[in-house]
Amino acid sequence: MNAPSRVAAPIVGPCVTLRAPAEADRDPLLAILAEPEVAQWWVGYTPERVQQEFIEAPETTRIIEVGGECAGAMYVLRGDDPEYPTTVMHIFIGTGFRGRRIGEEALALAIREEFAEGISRVTLDPNVGNEGAIRSYERLGFRRIGVLRDYQVRPGGRLEDALFLDLTRRDFPDGPPLPPRA
Repeated sequence: MNAPSRVAAPIVGPCVTLRAPAEADRDPLLAILAEPEVAQWWVGYTPERVQQEFIEAPETTRIIEVGGECAGAMYVLRGDDPEYPTTVMHIFIGTGFRGRRIGEEALALAIREEFAEGISRVTLDPNVGNEGAIRSYERLGFRRIGVLRDYQVRPGGRLEDALFLDLTRRDFPDGPPLPPRA
């Protein structure tokens, strides 16, 4: 699952803009990835790793921008087999942006784009202990498929499980609804 997913132009929602990464995003992303609540799930990010995995990968990285500020990022990893039109997504949001359903809006926008381009299924695989993220994904319409046992190597070499979730175009033909705003 590493075939490029393309974004020709930024995707703009009520609060969130998804856009390609820029060099200026490296330090804000590194700061977010160093926040204890984020680093717990996104382990081992150095300046070099952020540069390589996010900044130098505009075909798979979306910067999540709120009010002109980098709020986090997501991977959008589209499979390259037309028989299995699936995209895998991974997302993180800085703690200062939590509680406003920013991640849900970002995912909804990205999923709508994927569905518009022929993808029929989006999957997520959060750590089973990441309960806040799982609740957020389920509010968006993702369904629990099963547990991926011994899925992620954690610090010290310990293996932990992940929860496999999916959302299909059949569930939301035009993509999931954007979260309500007050």
